[in-house]
Amino acid sequence: MSNLSAAESWLDEQANHHLSDGCTNSIQPPTPLPESLSDVARFDPQMLPESLRGYVMDTAQRLQCPPEYCAVTALVLLAGLIGHKVRLRPKQHDDWEIVIVLWAALVGGPSAMKSPALKAMRFALDAIEADARRQFEAASAHYEIEQELAELAKASAKSKAKSLATKGDMDGARAALEVVDEVAPPPSPQRLTINDATVEKAGELMNASDGHLTILRDELAGWLSKMQQEEYASDRAFYLEAFNGDGRFTYDRIGRGTIAIERCALNIVGGIQPSKLAPIVRSATKGTTNDGLIQRFQLAVWPDAVRDWQWIDRTPDPSAKERFAQTFYRLHHLDLGVNEEGSPPSWRFTPDAQALFVEWATEINRECRADDIPPLLAEHLLKMPKTVGSLALLFAVIEGDQDAVGITATARALEWADLLRSHAERLYSAELNRDIEGAKLIIKRRHKLPHPFKAKQLQQRGWSGLETTEATQAALALLVEHGYLTEVETRTTGRPSISFWWHSDYLPTREAD
Repeated sequence: MSNLSAAESWLDEQANHHLSDGCTNSIQPPTPLPESLSDVARFDPQMLPESLRGYVMDTAQRLQCPPEYCAVTALVLLAGLIGHKVRLRPKQHDDWEIVIVLWAALVGGPSAMKSPALKAMRFALDAIEADARRQFEAASAHYEIEQELAELAKASAKSKAKSLATKGDMDGARAALEVVDEVAPPPSPQRLTINDATVEKAGELMNASDGHLTILRDELAGWLSKMQQEEYASDRAFYLEAFNGDGRFTYDRIGRGTIAIERCALNIVGGIQPSKLAPIVRSATKGTTNDGLIQRFQLAVWPDAVRDWQWIDRTPDPSAKERFAQTFYRLHHLDLGVNEEGSPPSWRFTPDAQALFVEWATEINRECRADDIPPLLAEHLLKMPKTVGSLALLFAVIEGDQDAVGITATARALEWADLLRSHAERLYSAELNRDIEGAKLIIKRRHKLPHPFKAKQLQQRGWSGLETTEATQAALALLVEHGYLTEVETRTTGRPSISFWWHSDYLPTREAD
């Protein structure tokens, strides 16, 4: 029997579901495909300080979005308010310092309520910036009046100086001119957030800010895509440096001249869809642009979507909202002074908190160096000690600790480490398991393919994640392995031809469009 007739016979057997000798046919049903996304840890509201907890959970319930979106956004915004006011030295004798800098990505579909969560968490920060603008406008109006008076004083002084000079009293003329003081313009209103600034402008704003700027983007995809392009390599280097928070960055530009940023630090938070994130992670996996940019998004969260939607219409909890806002105002006005060298104070862990941090850091460093986990995930986790230190210091400041980070703040930060690790594993597993997603897409759209079909016909469809030969072959191999497809080779003249035939339970209901 030829290969073609064998395939036709198999298809007939599948289509007819015939019974032989009183028994069902020997063709086994396909085995379910594995999940492409790993599970993530459940978010516990107790992981947040009490002053934040109520409003975060209240907002998440009203928006019907995962609370992780609200929680990480709030933490990033608060980190920007602390800025360089205090640092952490995670070792008792070493001079290694951590400056609080946090990058967060809210990963989810287009209707996951990422943008509303961002907006709801920033209201206090918007109020602080609005108040700064009002003060600047009032100071500018006063400056204009003072400037007019100064001009009148200058005119009077010039007239007096001219009269004295005419009489030969040059010293008197000089003294008359020196009496008039210049009026200093008011400082620009303090900026806490930016949306779309050039690195040059961002640098100028950094130098003018007491805290850290925070980049807020409803969609991070555009920013990340730009960072992938070769012409923005210098911008990418700038942002990589800004994650460290304690570096100096200098750039030279025609027109702007030389600008030295003494404290290059930027927080980032924004939303992104999984499909837009996938090629960026894939590029890092292949090593094409793996300089640690994506791994710096330590607060990347990809929670399960909220499925049980219901109509909710109520006012925000006023007391919870007020406690939340007061936390922002307090950190904005926080002044911890400077040390003897004129630098911001550096806190250390208390002895019990130090022991807890050392135990965790030792475990994660040994695990990542044992080559038992994917390289990209290992690189992500090796950046986590800085994140845990930043969170511990942030929680300590919010809770009112003095001069040291205690065990409560440290334990809370380590709970976040467990949660964030599970989200990182999901983030990178999605790329490692993209053949599963491809296979699921083929099953979903099988009616758009001829039956039987060839790999080339599938690839020509240009479906997301199946654009390359490699991706197509991987997805088809998985479907064959799990019994959804049978691979049949037909040989006539020249090269053999491979066709794929569906299991009878998955026969297309109509021909391809």
